[in-house]
Amino acid sequence: MFQRLLLLLVLVCGLTLQAQAGAAAPVPIAPVDDAWRAALPRDAAQATQAYLDRLPAQAVERSNRYTEGGYVLQAVEFVLGLAIAALMLQGRRAARVRDWALRVGRKAFFADALFGGVYALVGWLLSLPLLVYQGFVREHAYGMATQGFGAWSADQAVAMFVNTLLTMLAVPVLYAVIRRTGERWWLWGSSVAVALLALLVVVSPVFIDPLFNTYKPVEDGPTKTALLTLAHANGVPVDQVYEFDASRQTTKVSANVSGLLGTAAVRVNDNLLRRSSLPEIRAVVGHEIGHYAMNHVVKLLCQFGLLILFGFLFAQWLMALLFRRFGPAWGTDRVGDVASLPLLAAVFSVFMFFCTPVFNSIIRTQEVEADLYGLNLSREPHGFAEALLKLTEYRKPDPGALEEVVFYDHPSARRRIFAAMRWREAMGTP
Repeated sequence: MFQRLLLLLVLVCGLTLQAQAGAAAPVPIAPVDDAWRAALPRDAAQATQAYLDRLPAQAVERSNRYTEGGYVLQAVEFVLGLAIAALMLQGRRAARVRDWALRVGRKAFFADALFGGVYALVGWLLSLPLLVYQGFVREHAYGMATQGFGAWSADQAVAMFVNTLLTMLAVPVLYAVIRRTGERWWLWGSSVAVALLALLVVVSPVFIDPLFNTYKPVEDGPTKTALLTLAHANGVPVDQVYEFDASRQTTKVSANVSGLLGTAAVRVNDNLLRRSSLPEIRAVVGHEIGHYAMNHVVKLLCQFGLLILFGFLFAQWLMALLFRRFGPAWGTDRVGDVASLPLLAAVFSVFMFFCTPVFNSIIRTQEVEADLYGLNLSREPHGFAEALLKLTEYRKPDPGALEEVVFYDHPSARRRIFAAMRWREAMGTP
């Protein structure tokens, strides 16, 4: 059964790739000058349309195809995850791995760590065909990847090692709490999950991100001065702006201002520095400073913690039903047994899959707030609009209303450019 599903996934990916064959590099957007911007209508809706009209039809079609294909891949990832969990549970495979881990690890902590490591590795190996297609083949087909297969594979190997190590640390902690708290494991387990996520936010910029990219201070000059001025004026405790070499992997532009417990940093990728004007860079970093200044990371952890809480509560209910029906065949019949980890992962993924619109809406709301903060900070509505046109290379610029609610974790380019033009109209700027 699983072999047939895997073959079907490969076939679907192959057919999709055929449909994408010949996809060209991103179509450039014609530049404009200050005279064009000054001549824009004062009306926000008309100015927004003028910006969107600069997108070549070929570029819009390409972006739509890339985005909509991503929706299919989300469903494929979800189904594949369920299939991997089913494969582990069937034939008592997870139970046999648990028994082996107990013999080798002896103590519960080490046994749970070994089980978590095996589960992470099995999941990675079985997902590898989809990973290669999604992360390498498809990105190259759309002209957004810059790595050769060897360099890309090396990065994936590092990511697999990091993910396995993190899983081996998280699983024994989570299951120690589950066993100790009994029927209320969903309450305490969700608290531990949020704590682990917060720890990941702290350590990722310092220990994990440098494994994939080189970070170096931005050279002294107008860009560095402007960004440090924005940061200092808004309470970001940094004395340096860092550039990272994202161009070794992708053509996409990005920046971030994040950090907890003394790890705050302003980081911009080299694509943004190379492809964007200073007003665009100021607008993008102003947006990112908005996330930091409004404590969006902390708020997101709290909101996501509620989703985890309800997800674990849902898992307790559904797992109890499944244990009664299939427990003897699986060799595991309680949540506190680490052999039930594949079932917990599958049930929780079902909950999160159907909560995707909720989670996306939470993030999208924060993005709207950061957009407004960034506009008030940078005072660069045109710079922000220009940067958003670049993002349409990989994000459909004008989705339907329901499509945006369900699938988008950022507002659409139309909505965001309209917000910038509305700001311009209200503030009376050129």
